Amino acid sequence: MTEVGSYVRKPIAIIYEEKSAYKDTYAGAEDTVFLEAHHLIPSKPITDSVIVFMHPAGAGGAYLPMPIALARSGIPVIYCNSRYRGVDSGLIMEKVVMDLGACVREAKAKLGYQKIILGGWSGGGSLSLFYQSQAEKPSLRNTPAGDPPDLTTAGLIPCDAVMLLASHCSRATTLTEWLDPSILDESQPEVRDRDLNLYDPENPNQPPYSKEYLDLFRKKQIERNHNITVWVQEKLESFKGDPTKEFGFIVHGTMADPRWLDPTIEPNDRKPGWCYLGDPKVVNDSPVGIARFTSIRSWLSQWSYELSEADGEKCAAKISKPMLVLGNSADDACPPSHNQRLFDSISHENKKVHIVKGANHYYFGQKSHLEEATQVCSSWMQDNSFL
Repeated sequence: MTEVGSYVRKPIAIIYEEKSAYKDTYAGAEDTVFLEAHHLIPSKPITDSVIVFMHPAGAGGAYLPMPIALARSGIPVIYCNSRYRGVDSGLIMEKVVMDLGACVREAKAKLGYQKIILGGWSGGGSLSLFYQSQAEKPSLRNTPAGDPPDLTTAGLIPCDAVMLLASHCSRATTLTEWLDPSILDESQPEVRDRDLNLYDPENPNQPPYSKEYLDLFRKKQIERNHNITVWVQEKLESFKGDPTKEFGFIVHGTMADPRWLDPTIEPNDRKPGWCYLGDPKVVNDSPVGIARFTSIRSWLSQWSYELSEADGEKCAAKISKPMLVLGNSADDACPPSHNQRLFDSISHENKKVHIVKGANHYYFGQKSHLEEATQVCSSWMQDNSFL
């Protein structure tokens, strides 16, 4: 246990059994899931509620400014890593829901928290919505590949509210909006259509892009995702129902969003020619790009625009609990439209949206912006009787 400022950081190990046809993570015993969590305990807590964070693949999130600021304000926080911590090549969203369920159960049964609020940070937003929708109205008996788990028998505990903090609509939506449509043949990614290549100086289409070009570009991005999905389904069919068979593959060109180069598209305070991972031209083909290496089953569960069930907008419409949408006006990862789309998809009236002017995705180096975001969360919790 480590004491830091006005809160104590306590590590938690969450272990539960899960029967699986094959081992899909490096660490841990066969048929056992091990989750590493951080419990941030305020020195003077102002609530018996807890905010639970989980990102599908994020690592180190417990050290980000927002969870720490919330703990320092007196609100208990649990940041739990999924089994796929830092490696999403084989990630199955339905299994991450099971991981989040194990953390929620830990918070209630072992730690004694009365109410639990899901903290959907960035890619954790659609995960939180996916979890809560299945906890309230369980419906999925298998993954898009037809594999376990059966979420209708998982005993998922519904949480009491959801906070969407700089959240994307979904991993599949985000990837599709970033896919490079100039790649027409997945087996020849170095051969690209000049007119669709944002980073080709010979491309006659340059910022500011016309509406016609943007419509075509988005259409081609969806087509590329669809074509990969069709190939993946054919590959899965060739496995002839063998649940132990998998196939890994590379997805090239995954950071080609016109918004990075044209600040007139969904204008906000972001830096032009930049994304949260750096120069998008470099990231487009670098090893750090999202979905760079994936697998057949993982593609269907987390990256397929058509088949992934972890769609934040669809899931949000099924949730009955209070919801907060908190966005940042200088976000260089989550576009402004995603905040609004998520807010609009909530089907009840106990919802609030707030945009922190000038804030970046992580609040790095932005103390006053972080304080504003923390205060918004605290006030919203007060309004909903969580403090």
